[in-house]
Amino acid sequence: MIGRLKGILIHKQPPWLVIDVHGVGYELEAPMSTFYDLPELGREVSLFTHYAQKEDSVSLYGFLREAERRLFRDVQKVTGIGARIALAILSGTTADDFARLIQGGDVTALCRIPGVGKKTAERMVVELRDRASAMAAGGVTLGRDGAVPADPISEANVALQQLGYKSAEAARMVEQVRADGDDAEAIIRKALKSALRT
Repeated sequence: MIGRLKGILIHKQPPWLVIDVHGVGYELEAPMSTFYDLPELGREVSLFTHYAQKEDSVSLYGFLREAERRLFRDVQKVTGIGARIALAILSGTTADDFARLIQGGDVTALCRIPGVGKKTAERMVVELRDRASAMAAGGVTLGRDGAVPADPISEANVALQQLGYKSAEAARMVEQVRADGDDAEAIIRKALKSALRT
């Protein structure tokens, strides 16, 4: 599908913009992070694009930076997150800042993004933490803090506490779902899924 679109910017009114490419107008939806840096109408612009086709619709999304497009795609892999919330995330934070929030497990800050509640923020932290460094633009590498314990049970306990669960509650959640051979990520996912059901 289309990966990059280059043409003349002929209309911009958030969240929509139109680019004329050799006489064909392409309507795209874009986050505010892209709108802030768009040129004036009538000027040439080049956007990274994401094409999405559903049963009853086709959508084209545009981004000035590859890191934004990558974040848009990655965040939609989280259960319960679609294009609307992904655009809201990009409209409220940069890819670098979002990666830092995920790596730091800052659920409170993530909840300030429109459409993101506590459970969604917790799922994002768990499901995206390993990819946080890849989401950051400009080669920012966000590694794990050396203070996190190496064994999966302790690591899961610490992660759940960073998500806002009290120590005893985190230990109970881990104990209820852990199985032999589980790594920390599997334990955390199962614990959060279990918490969603209660």
